[in-house]
Amino acid sequence: MPTEGRSRVRQVRARALSALAVLNIFVLVAGAVAIDIIESRPPAAMPYPVAFAEDAPDAAPQDAAQVDPGRLADMLDDPMAESGVADGLHAYVADARSGERLYGRDGGQAAVPASTTKIVTAVAALHALGPQARISTEVVRDDDGGIVLVGGGDPTITTDGSFEHYPRPATMQELAAETADALKESGTDSVQLSYDDTLYSGSDMPPGWKPGYVDEGSASTVHALMLDGGRVYPEQHYSERVDNPPDVAADAFAEQLEEAGVRVTGDPSPAEAPDGAEPLASVASPPLSSLVEWMLLESDNNIAEALFLQVAIAQGHEASFAGGSEGVSEVMKRLGVSDVHVEDGSGLSVNNRITPKALVELVRLAADPDHPKLYPVVSGLPTAHFTGTLTSRYSQASGSHPGAGRIRAKTGTLNGVSTLAGTAYAADGRLLVFAFMVNDPSALGSTLDTFAAALAECGCG
Repeated sequence: MPTEGRSRVRQVRARALSALAVLNIFVLVAGAVAIDIIESRPPAAMPYPVAFAEDAPDAAPQDAAQVDPGRLADMLDDPMAESGVADGLHAYVADARSGERLYGRDGGQAAVPASTTKIVTAVAALHALGPQARISTEVVRDDDGGIVLVGGGDPTITTDGSFEHYPRPATMQELAAETADALKESGTDSVQLSYDDTLYSGSDMPPGWKPGYVDEGSASTVHALMLDGGRVYPEQHYSERVDNPPDVAADAFAEQLEEAGVRVTGDPSPAEAPDGAEPLASVASPPLSSLVEWMLLESDNNIAEALFLQVAIAQGHEASFAGGSEGVSEVMKRLGVSDVHVEDGSGLSVNNRITPKALVELVRLAADPDHPKLYPVVSGLPTAHFTGTLTSRYSQASGSHPGAGRIRAKTGTLNGVSTLAGTAYAADGRLLVFAFMVNDPSALGSTLDTFAAALAECGCG
């Protein structure tokens, strides 16, 4: 990579690490890491995000009073009554440390979860594969002297590093340089290139997806070989998507091979790599822990679908959406979490059904010291009025500003669906875990923000 490119990557990494450092301080104070950390650490200086909140406590007191469910209900009943949502409102709140149910409103009734489905996907992927797993993209030789670019399911691989992001994705430039070195060693300076996108089987769109999702830029069709999540403009989250992601990825690799000094004869064409072929070159995605944080923070739908299908593979199922659904169900059963039915990993599917209680249980599991490999689920949750999909919410102009810095949650939005699930740092220092779900034409994220802000204001001991 040129010096200028390396400098850009270092700058992006430094900025991101600085933000993550602040965020992690908040997580530790709020207690959303492993709950036992709260009980052992001394009081700490108030971090920047919590400073948004008026009358915030100095730190999470080790002896914070247990929440009185009656007083908590008093805090929630008014904003819920004023929300105008008569039907389709589901809620569940529990104490993060004990798991005690503190509030419920049809909390055991399944609803369409939208992007809070990603909490399920994150837990399943981390449990099935582990936080250090990576997804590889490889180049192998074919039987005719050519080479095959083999997609392994990494949707974040990019062209050359000019797309600045942390964690830093793998690049076609790196893969091409390694491939070129191997080819030149064997005396080859020109090659025929094909590409293998056959890892996934079945439809390239999950059940319950609307065709408009791709047209509007919410997601790309799902492939084992794709560049920048299929985006035309990688830096734009809702960029238009390319028509044929595998073909575009192969063309980008061919261009990088040419730059590395290997002539590519003809146009890349689809093919299947020979069984058992040894990699000529390979690059790997960021670790799964980082992919989970990226997915949750930015609500990236194609990362979610990739992880969903990786769960299918890890659980011994076909790499299809049906296989992903089976694999996730098996992990949920193993973890003792019921009432979860998902047919995709992102939550774009209108066929998904999850109860608020199940979402709360999953967030609590991620904060449980007995499940340390699930921690990235918590560290990836956006912080109110500070990071990710909550950056512009909980502002001073909103009625939910008391939750700024105290709420960390995954958002979810579809037509007629709004959901929010995560943690709330209450005024008296207690950590609460919550899930609010509205399945109603009047559903708005700002409505759920007022409910979460009520938790943050609650001195309900």
